[in-house]
Amino acid sequence: MDSALASAAAIGDQRQKIEQYRHILSTVLSSNDASQSTKFIDHMLSDDVPLVVSRQLLQTFAVEIGNLEGELQKEIAHYALQQIQPRVVSFEEQALTIREKLAELYESEEQWSKAAQMLSGIDLDSGMRGIDDAYKLSKCVQIARLYLEDDDAVNAEAFINKASFMVSNSRDEVLNLQYKLCYARILDMKRKFLEAALRYYDISQIEKRQIGDEEIDEAALEQALSAAVTCTILAGAGPRRSRVLATLYKDERVSKLKIYPILQKVYLERILRKPEIDAFAEELKPHQKAFLPDKFTVLDRAMIEHNLLSASKLYTNISFDELGTLLAIPPHKVCPWHTVHLFIPPCRFILSHVVLAVELGVCKQAEKIASRMIFEDRMRGSIDQIVGVCQALNDILDGMAKKGYQIPV
Repeated sequence: MDSALASAAAIGDQRQKIEQYRHILSTVLSSNDASQSTKFIDHMLSDDVPLVVSRQLLQTFAVEIGNLEGELQKEIAHYALQQIQPRVVSFEEQALTIREKLAELYESEEQWSKAAQMLSGIDLDSGMRGIDDAYKLSKCVQIARLYLEDDDAVNAEAFINKASFMVSNSRDEVLNLQYKLCYARILDMKRKFLEAALRYYDISQIEKRQIGDEEIDEAALEQALSAAVTCTILAGAGPRRSRVLATLYKDERVSKLKIYPILQKVYLERILRKPEIDAFAEELKPHQKAFLPDKFTVLDRAMIEHNLLSASKLYTNISFDELGTLLAIPPHKVCPWHTVHLFIPPCRFILSHVVLAVELGVCKQAEKIASRMIFEDRMRGSIDQIVGVCQALNDILDGMAKKGYQIPV
């Protein structure tokens, strides 16, 4: 091997030199011997080989190693990248090809993060070679998609943010659709459920069934619609969610979905019971059932907020035990020796205006959730101690009377 490389290096005619090196490279690759491949790489990067020759041979080498067996390809490719790194400015094209081949291999093995890391090593902002925005956009979206396969929303978002500066000028409809889907999934994983729902719903409304070489089937659109419904149900209860719920509920396609029954109950502001919530939970992804700092899951929080809002439509007053049952708050999170009173003025104009009277500040979880909903203007109401309930209720009724509403006696 060493003598063959030395003989090729001694050839004066550049064309003959390249042909001799190609013959040696063919022999090296067919041998499936990692040691011979590493020797060839070292020789190509040495001062014995002119740059114009080594670039051609290493580019051929980068393309051909994709035909090697998986583990052998990884070993040789990683070695090549390590040796090229000190002179990467001179061998950018070769390093790019090796990274793409290695990423393809990792992707075929479903090692999504490793494939993404390999592609993220490509310098997309390099000025040494011309890279158009279409290529940059495709790589950013591909890297984001790979990270999302491993539920890594943080790294995926970094590349989607880069893509956002280029997507407005893109005419590649397939790429634009992939960008939209990745962005929706990132919002979903970051628990920005309402924004994600709108993105999913927008994707589900695509009318074309053929975009470029990609065929859009009904199952994919139905999946996007189902994701939109799921995210809307998980979103924080309030006016914004109600508007999105109304849009989805009126869409004829939604009635065919498996999760339509729970959407119907949420839209009609009916209280959801544990069997219904458990059935819905089976359709959720892991991040949609993750635990929050307050020891509730994402699903628990959404269902408690929904049931709290629904309860305000039904009850004039409610015992603490029953409120805890409706909100599905575990017994260990409350104090069973106190009572919570839920007061609703007997007037249809302000059925959603809730006054929660909490004796000595008990039922902390319900109180925290209700106070946050009121603070964020997602539920009209006020929270007061038991001593201030009558005055608070009278203030509300007095305010209604001043506005000309009839107050039932």
